[in-house]
Amino acid sequence: MNKILCRLDSIHSKLVDTITPIEDSVFSRRPADKEWSVAQIVHHLCLVEERVIKELETELAGPPRKIGLLRRLIPTSIVAVRLLRVQAPRSVNPLSPPARAEVIANYDAARSRLKELCSTHGRNRLKQVVFKHPFLGEIDGAATISFVGYHELRHYKQIREVIKKLDRSGTPV
Repeated sequence: MNKILCRLDSIHSKLVDTITPIEDSVFSRRPADKEWSVAQIVHHLCLVEERVIKELETELAGPPRKIGLLRRLIPTSIVAVRLLRVQAPRSVNPLSPPARAEVIANYDAARSRLKELCSTHGRNRLKQVVFKHPFLGEIDGAATISFVGYHELRHYKQIREVIKKLDRSGTPV
C-alpha cells in the first residue's frame, strides 16, 4: 500500500505544481469545443475520487468480499494510457467546475480523505471489498486506490496537452 500511496502523492504533487502557475483565464479556458479545460479536468478528478471514497466506504461498512482470481489480474495501469478514449460517466462529468481556488481545495481535500481511508483500513481490508469500475469491471479496493493514481496520471498528461494547445494559440499560460 505504501508504494501506491507514494505514487498518489507523487502524481498529485506534479499535477498541483503544473496547474498552480497557470493564469485564471487559462485555467478555465477550453482549448476546443469538445475538450475540457484544466479546471474541468481537475474537477473531474475530484468527482471521481469522491465517488471512489463513497463507494469504498459503503463496501467497508459491509462484510468482507472477494473478487475472482482473473479479476485480480486486471492491470489498473491501463487507465494511464491516453490512446484509449473512454467517455466519462455522467456522474463524474465536470460540466460546471467551481472557481479555481475551490476546485483545487476540493481536489486536495478528496485526496486527504482517500489517504485517511487507506491508513484507517489498510491494504488487507481494502483487498476484501469490491468496487465496480465502469471500464475495468469489478476490482478490489486496493486496486481501486491504484486506479485513482493511474487515472490522475492520465489526466496529468491531458492537462499538459491542454496547456501546450493554449500556449500555441497565443494565450499566455
